[in-house]
Amino acid sequence: MKLFSCSACQQVVFFENVACERCGRSLGYDPQREEMIALDKEDDFWKEAGSHSDVSTLKYCDNYQYGVCNWLLPADTEDMYCLACRHNETVPNVADPVNLARWQKMEIGKHRLFYAINRFGLPLATRNEHEEGLGFDFLAEDDGTPGNVMTGHDRGLITIALAEADDAERVSRRQSMGEPYRTLLGHFRHEVGHWYWDRIVRDGNEGALDACRGLFGDDTEDYGEALQRHYENGPKPDWQNEYVSSYAGAHAWEDFAETWAHYLHIVDTLETGHAWGVTVDPRIPDQGLLTTRIDFDPYARDTSIEQITDAWLPLSAALNSFNRSMGHQDLYPFVLSSAVIEKLGFMHDLVRGEAGRKGRQAQAA
Repeated sequence: MKLFSCSACQQVVFFENVACERCGRSLGYDPQREEMIALDKEDDFWKEAGSHSDVSTLKYCDNYQYGVCNWLLPADTEDMYCLACRHNETVPNVADPVNLARWQKMEIGKHRLFYAINRFGLPLATRNEHEEGLGFDFLAEDDGTPGNVMTGHDRGLITIALAEADDAERVSRRQSMGEPYRTLLGHFRHEVGHWYWDRIVRDGNEGALDACRGLFGDDTEDYGEALQRHYENGPKPDWQNEYVSSYAGAHAWEDFAETWAHYLHIVDTLETGHAWGVTVDPRIPDQGLLTTRIDFDPYARDTSIEQITDAWLPLSAALNSFNRSMGHQDLYPFVLSSAVIEKLGFMHDLVRGEAGRKGRQAQAA
């Protein structure tokens, strides 16, 4: 994501900060302004540091008290929870320090997801607002039956196993499932992709569902049977030619969710590169394909998918090289085939409300 600065002293601060290391003021993220705000306490509320007395007061999300949220709301709203936390359905017992620490890790990933949702202006509805609204259950496993909580999605309700916040456990699950990549943020991006398939593909603009099926396949195929076949027989042969991951080949819904997650991975990382002024220009002759200057905002409506994918190849190659230099696995251990890039283009159009529309325009022409 982009770089932030303290609005009082201009010190560089980060998305999860609750205080400025330089001036000592409290910090909060304002999703309406998409900025980190330095705050001065005024009675029971807060005001932006240095503001005049007639400026609107603010308050922290109610989850601030547990150290899991630093987002702000207008002080005069009756809402107690921020744009991200209002979607929580079940949260851990905060009296348990282990579960609280795991929940804190979960919320870092979830808030970064909502940062992107907010930047794209995507639709949101809680489960109080819609029977299939977006909600999150953060569930601890039963001590007697470890592994009984499965991360997944069911008509808008996303279950996340708290055990995934334990690094060793997550690595163990990644290895047992033969995955090259497994993170909390990746879980959130993938699972919310299922919800957005319902909202903006199935129930979206005219033509989006047909366009999606043309790329991702038949979503009416029996989901349970498709997953059983995938786990029993393994990935499809030569899956790399069509899918961003082996799991994406299990079913059209999983292909969509995996591609959706990767689109968010790519856009958010490119925005970080843009914020840091990253230029990739390897000192090797005739390496034009590995050269880029990230001088565009990947969230902007006028940014093309070609700009995004052309910049991603050299940036991901450079990031993988940095990781290898530190003895880590590749940061992005995936290869984007031409078929996957076409699917990413669908996601690019989808979040801009263009999916399906281009096809109709071409037919009309």
